[in-house]
Amino acid sequence: MTTTSAPGRRIGGRWIDHWDPEDEGFWQRTGSAIARRNLWQSIFSEHIGFSIWTIWSVLVLFMGPEYGFTAAQKFFLVAVPTLVGSILRLPYTFAVARFGGRNWTIFAASLLIVPTILAMVVLEPGVSYTTLLVVAAVAGVGGGNFASSMANINAFFPEKEKGWALGLNAGGGNLGVPVAQLLGLLVIATLGAGSPRVLLAVYLPFIAISAFLAWKRMDNIAAMSNDTGAFTEACRDRQTWIMSFLYIGTFGSFIGYSFAFGLVLQNQFDRTPLQAAAVTFIGPLIGSLIRPYGGKLADRFGGAMVTLWNFVGMAVATLVIIFASGIESLTLFTIGFIALFTLSGVGNGSTYKMIPAIFTGRARVAIAGGADRGTSFDTARRLSGAVIGIAGAVGALGGLFINLAFRQSFMTVQSGTPAFWGFLAFYVLCIGVTWAVYLRPRPALAGSTEAAAMARV
Repeated sequence: MTTTSAPGRRIGGRWIDHWDPEDEGFWQRTGSAIARRNLWQSIFSEHIGFSIWTIWSVLVLFMGPEYGFTAAQKFFLVAVPTLVGSILRLPYTFAVARFGGRNWTIFAASLLIVPTILAMVVLEPGVSYTTLLVVAAVAGVGGGNFASSMANINAFFPEKEKGWALGLNAGGGNLGVPVAQLLGLLVIATLGAGSPRVLLAVYLPFIAISAFLAWKRMDNIAAMSNDTGAFTEACRDRQTWIMSFLYIGTFGSFIGYSFAFGLVLQNQFDRTPLQAAAVTFIGPLIGSLIRPYGGKLADRFGGAMVTLWNFVGMAVATLVIIFASGIESLTLFTIGFIALFTLSGVGNGSTYKMIPAIFTGRARVAIAGGADRGTSFDTARRLSGAVIGIAGAVGALGGLFINLAFRQSFMTVQSGTPAFWGFLAFYVLCIGVTWAVYLRPRPALAGSTEAAAMARV
């Protein structure tokens, strides 16, 4: 049932008082249609948020010698919105519980106007580096949209469809990266590298449309309202930090490489802005499109198994990039980089499927032991939503680490190879953690509740 009034402390309208997607009858009668309506609008709003968050990875391609900034300064500039967006993901996640998913989406979508207009005002030769750092930091608000969107959509869908739904939501949002890069390529190809304001101006009407459609088509779920205890409970759960660590390897790679790829091509292979822009979008595009299928593979084979083999693939792709750097093969380097993007997209989908599976698995084990069904599934939704926000915030910090690693690497040896060796070591560590926590045989623990729950991940 959807209410249009706001009892008690509720803000705004369109509140749904009863929501039980695990009830097959409810899901078939009304739940599925409502959930999908909210999903499609969430995808659009998150897409615009991602575009604004990552737009500085495109804007730096417009910043030629007349701006007077070094490669290291540009790597740090694109790292700043990554950091801010990562930090904002935590309050954005819990804003959904406090204000409602629909209400927060309207606000968050509207807020994107601020960094867009600020960039239009300041971006020109002669601007100080400090000014650009501040304005780029404001663009970090777009990164917070992902966490609130994912926590909201997680509550709408039953366990059996979460992998696909969360993959679609995140993949559609991630597409904001290659779309912004494609638009940047179009502007550079047609108007030259001196017209960054045109790219920014394109987004202003879409920001307004996103906020309006969120107001028109989305709903708030009452069961999520004022759930302030989930964060504390999630922070005490070791699974929160294990999944956050793994998400550094998947999403951190995706967003970090998305910000850095164009600059790496310019500085390691002497590509022009147009040449770099012509290639930069390919990896993020494939990685975004394939993310829902990572979730779907996890629905079928299990998130942990898909995640394990995905990290194996990422390690191999990194070795290809290191080899290509050594022989200075731009073609092989690009192939390896695109493979990394593709695998990071698959891993993004599989890791986010693992989060609700962990807590729903616990709920099912508890129900089998006599616990109340409704309470158990409500707890699973609360905690998985909180963990999605925490993992999203921590995982996005991987993008910061990647850009800082490239910055240091180019400062010292004018190459990204030392950074890639570091990334390779991290992927190997992720392989070990995934196997040790979720996949290794544990016969001594076969009767424990936790072991039974982990067997479902």
